[in-house]
Amino acid sequence: MPIIINLDIMLAKRKMKSKDLAEIVGITTANLSILKSGKAKAVRFTTLEAICKALDCQPGDILEYIEEE
Repeated sequence: MPIIINLDIMLAKRKMKSKDLAEIVGITTANLSILKSGKAKAVRFTTLEAICKALDCQPGDILEYIEEE
C-alpha cells in the first residue's frame, strides 16, 4: 500500500505508549493497532485531529505517500 503510517515514530518521539494515546483519543487499543499496522481502510478526520493534538504534530508527520513502482 502506498500510504505509510508513521504513528510508531511519532509515539517514540513523544515518549508515549499506544495505550495512553488510545485513551486520550478515545479509541480502543485494538483500533489504534489496526491503524498503526496500516491495515485500516480509512481514518476519520476527527480521529486524525485528536491524534495530532495529542502528539502535537501535523497529519503529514503521521501519513506518508510513497508511489508504487
